[in-house]
Amino acid sequence: MNITDLPKAQAGEVEFCTLGMFIIDDIEFGGSRPDVKNVLGGAASFAVVGARLVAGADHGRAVSWIVDVGSDFPPETLAVIKSWGTDCVIREDHSRLTTRAWNGYHPNEKRDFKYLTPKLRLEPSMLSDTQVWSRTFHMVCSSARCMYIVHDILQRREQLRQAGQAPSTEHASKRPIFVWEPVPDLCTPEEQEKFFEAIQVVDVVSPNHLELGMMFDQPGWSEESEESKRLVQKIIDAGIGPNRDGCLVIRAGKEGSYAYSKAQKLWLPAYHQPNTSGATVVLDPTGAGNSFLGALAQGMVTAGREPFNVIESILSRSDSWTQAMNFWGERRDVLGALICATVAAGFVVEQIGVPQISVDNGKELWNQTEFTERVRLYTQGLFKTLEESPQRHLLTN
Repeated sequence: MNITDLPKAQAGEVEFCTLGMFIIDDIEFGGSRPDVKNVLGGAASFAVVGARLVAGADHGRAVSWIVDVGSDFPPETLAVIKSWGTDCVIREDHSRLTTRAWNGYHPNEKRDFKYLTPKLRLEPSMLSDTQVWSRTFHMVCSSARCMYIVHDILQRREQLRQAGQAPSTEHASKRPIFVWEPVPDLCTPEEQEKFFEAIQVVDVVSPNHLELGMMFDQPGWSEESEESKRLVQKIIDAGIGPNRDGCLVIRAGKEGSYAYSKAQKLWLPAYHQPNTSGATVVLDPTGAGNSFLGALAQGMVTAGREPFNVIESILSRSDSWTQAMNFWGERRDVLGALICATVAAGFVVEQIGVPQISVDNGKELWNQTEFTERVRLYTQGLFKTLEESPQRHLLTN
């Protein structure tokens, strides 16, 4: 396998790193459409796509991840990975099979999942010295594992620092941003105590609305529910992050996302909305949450570049948005990052698997569209509704 021409990040250059797994999926749709096999998937692949959309071609190798390749790894999958231009560390082991999973969809849209081959979980010790200095980290795991990962990464950085092996960048002296996606299987009432411990070591915690409900023994979570509102306040009051200035981001599928800080709430609608006939271009939501959080993490360290310059040029004219920026204080970068995350998820749901990348007249396209152009269109729509009814999006707690 020719992996020598994959981009390699330099020390201090990595901005995003995921500890999610790379998986090849087989998907069965229960007869509603043809089954598919060898689909590039897993939390790692989708999170990387989200981060890569935000980073852009010029900063592609700032997005770093690990792919474990077995004896059955499809060569066409390597070609797709290469096309992204990310810092991909490929580990070959022909004594095992690549991690594979089966996804089965029922007519009621219920989804079943199981591993077809033994999984190989990523440990923080597997990160290279270059990766361990990433500015952001994405995790999909249990509460206990979340705390272990954060502790291990911070400890290793300190050891490298004391050994004089820290990169000569201003970011190396700062604590990285940790974005935690609780693993769905362990969003149970028994995990509540550990959940409240884990949120204190991360900067962003993001369950989806169903998982949050499951963890607190509720049928689901809804912004309109008084019980759901009390639950959010309980989490915020418990304190997210070591300085209690982190945020809760609830991914609510077609309803968009809700982000909460100590001072304010932000609601952003999903990128794709049903048209007047109720139709939508959403084909498969698999991986959209992972890509949302990959884009969110990357977006939190992308200020001063595109697509943030586009967001700033549009929303700087909104008094409501300016007020929101003041409310969020040092965490204000999360606001623009949430816009990028929403747009990134919109790309992922348009097909089975990852969006398609291409180049046309020197322009990088995903699903035949520029990412920054979609950010511009979405932000213009947001600006309009902010001017008409800011209370729909921005509320003080």
